[in-house]
Formats: sequence, C-alpha cells, structure tokens
Amino acid sequence: QVQLIESGGGLVQAGGSLRLSCADSGTFRYYNIGWFRQAPGKVREFVARIDSSGGSTDYTDSVKGRFTISRDNAKNTVYLHMNRLIPEDTAVYYCAAALGGMLSASTSYPYWGQGTQVTVSS
Repeated sequence: QVQLIESGGGLVQAGGSLRLSCADSGTFRYYNIGWFRQAPGKVREFVARIDSSGGSTDYTDSVKGRFTISRDNAKNTVYLHMNRLIPEDTAVYYCAAALGGMLSASTSYPYWGQGTQVTVSS
C-alpha cells in the first residue's frame, strides 16, 4: 500500500525558494506522482507530475520555468523545487500517486498525502 508523506513547506518571502518532498516506504517506484495545491476557498489544482521512471514531466502554465519536479526512486522520494515564489503560490500542497489515467486530474489519483502548507509573503 502506498502511504505518502509530504514535508518541506513553510513561510517564505516572495522571490524565495522551497523544496517539497514526498516520500513513501512502499512500492513507490511503480507510480506516477503528482503535486496538487489548494488555496483557501479555491478548488484543488494540478501543479506538476512525473512518471514512474522520471523521464516525463508536466506542469501547469503558472509554474513553468519556476518549479521543477524530480524523483529519486532509490530513496522513494519525489521533490518539487519551487523558485521565484509569488504570493499566489500560497496553498496547501499535496502529493498523490497513480498507476495511470489522466495525470493532470486529481480524480486519477487514489493515494494522497496529508499536505504541507506553503505561505509566500509579499
């Protein structure tokens, strides 16, 4: 069974950087991993995803060029490197795992972490 644990969130000034981690001790390496975020009063939105091998990635337009998703299957960990953060990036960030499906859709992911808060001050 996949059990995801996010870490690395916090408070950062605009223009700063954070690295989020998503770790699992199970059969992590077979899963595509997605990062989603949810701001107060808004729906959960897709941020980025990476396939099981790490060879294919995708990003929502608002983070392209600022965020990078990567994975280290030997450590059962996926990372979201976030640079040039802006206040609009403030949200709870969730990682999720799926074997297939439309990977930009939250409904494709059966396994979710508990979330980590990212707050960007102006």
